[in-house]
Amino acid sequence: MSSSRTSPTDISPDLLLEAVSTIFESLGRALVCLDHSFRIVHASSGLDRLIGPGTATAVRGHSAEEILGPELFAAGAGLRRALEAGGRREGWGATFQPPGGQPLLVSLSGAPRLERPGTPCDPRVAYVVVLRSADETDDTGSERPTIFSGLVARSAPMLAIFHLIEQLNQSEATVLISGDSGTGKELVSRAVHIHSPRARGPFVAVNCGAIPENLLESELFGHVRGAFTGAIRDRVGRFELAAGGTLFLDEVGDLPLRLQVKLLRVLQERTFERVGESGSRQTDVRVVAATNRHLRQAVLDGSFRDDLFYRLRVVPIDIPPLRSRREDIEPLSRHLLSRVGRRHGRILRLAPETIRLLHQHEWPGNVRELENALEYAVAVNSGQTILPKDLPAEIGQLEAGVEIRHPATRSGGTQQIAADSEIAPQAASTVASAEDDETARLRRVLDRHQWKREEAAAALGISRTTLWRKMREHGLLANGSGQAG
Repeated sequence: MSSSRTSPTDISPDLLLEAVSTIFESLGRALVCLDHSFRIVHASSGLDRLIGPGTATAVRGHSAEEILGPELFAAGAGLRRALEAGGRREGWGATFQPPGGQPLLVSLSGAPRLERPGTPCDPRVAYVVVLRSADETDDTGSERPTIFSGLVARSAPMLAIFHLIEQLNQSEATVLISGDSGTGKELVSRAVHIHSPRARGPFVAVNCGAIPENLLESELFGHVRGAFTGAIRDRVGRFELAAGGTLFLDEVGDLPLRLQVKLLRVLQERTFERVGESGSRQTDVRVVAATNRHLRQAVLDGSFRDDLFYRLRVVPIDIPPLRSRREDIEPLSRHLLSRVGRRHGRILRLAPETIRLLHQHEWPGNVRELENALEYAVAVNSGQTILPKDLPAEIGQLEAGVEIRHPATRSGGTQQIAADSEIAPQAASTVASAEDDETARLRRVLDRHQWKREEAAAALGISRTTLWRKMREHGLLANGSGQAG
C-alpha cells in the first residue's frame, strides 16, 4: 500500500525556507540566512512587517556587517566569532540599518545551520539569524523609540530635533547646539553633518575648553615654522583639516575674547591666517558649535561677543536635559546597555524595578551619567539581569530622600549637581544659601577624590571642563592645603 505522505527530500530547499519563514513570521519573528562569508542569502517577509515594506528584498546580497552592524558581524567581532566556532547566541541587541531607510533597534539570536542528513536545505545557508523588535519586552505600552543617526529618543522635544535636522539636509547654515553637559551635543552635531550636503566630507571636532589658550589659536588655524618657540615645522589647523566638511567647536562658550574676534572673521569673510603667517587662506568649512553655558547671559556679562553669538546662532538647537524627557530614559537605557554588553561580550536585561529607579533619578550628568551607571552595573553584575543592587549607590538614594539637588547654576542655567553617594542629607541643611551649598558639595567631592578633577567630575556626572569652570566660579582652583586643583 503506497503512502501519500511527502518525504522531506521531496521538498525543494526554497520551499522549505519559505515554510520555515512563515512559521517564524506567525510568531512575530523574521528569519535571515547567511552564507559562509556572512552575506544575506535569504530574508523572510517578516522583515517587511518588522522594519518596513520591501526590506526583505532590499537586504538580500548585503553583508550582515552592513545591515546589522560591525560591532556584531565584522571580522573578529564577538557574535561572528561565536557562530564561526559553532556556538549559538540569543538575545543580542543590534541596530538594523536597511538600505536607504531608518535604523531600528532589534534583538537577534543566531546559530550555525544544523546538518541533518536527509533534510533538504539551501547549500548556501551557513548561519541563521532570527530577529524581533527590541521593544517587545517593553511593558509600558509606549510607542517604539526612534533611532536617528545614533540618537535614541521617544520624547516629543527630541523627535522635533530629529525633524529639524532632516529639514536642514540641504542647508549649510551655522548651527549652535545648547544643552547641559552630557546631553549628547556631539552626537547631535554629527547627525547634522551626516544629514547635510557635506556628509561625504570630514567631520573634525575640537574642544575649545580643553586646550590651553596659548595653544588654541594654533590648534584652530595652524602655524608656520618659527612662529613661536617650539614651532619647528608648519602645522595644519582644524579649519584646514575640515575643508569640504564640518568643524565642530565644542564648549565654544569658553573661547577667549581674542579668539572670538578671529572666529567671527572666519565666519564672515571665510578667510584666516596661520599663526606667524601674513597671507590669508580661504576656508570651505561649515561650523557647528556647542555650549553648555548660557551664552545670552555671557553676552550680558561681557565674556562673549554679541556679534559672534548671533553669527553662530543662525540655527539654534536646544537639547533638553534628561530629567525633563523621562520617556527617553527607558529606551536609552536599553540601547546603552546593549552597547555596553556587546563590549563585554554579554547579553543583559533590565529588571522592572531597575527601570523604575532609573526613571526616578534626576540624572544631573544626563546621558553620560546614565551610560556610566550602566557600565558600572555591568562590571559588578554576574548574571543576565541588571538588578537595583547593581546600580551605583546614588541612583537608589532618591527614594530614601538622600539626593541633594541644586536648582540652577550660574554657568549652565539648568545644570544640576547631585551629591556624592557618601554625602549625608544633613549636609545641605547646614548651609545657608544654595551657592554656599554647591561650594561645600564641590569641596566634599574634591576632597574625597584627592582633588583629582577627572575622578571628581566622574563622581558628579559632569565633564572635566564643566568641573574646572565651577571650581573657578566658587574659588576652588586651589584647595585648602595649597595643592593645585
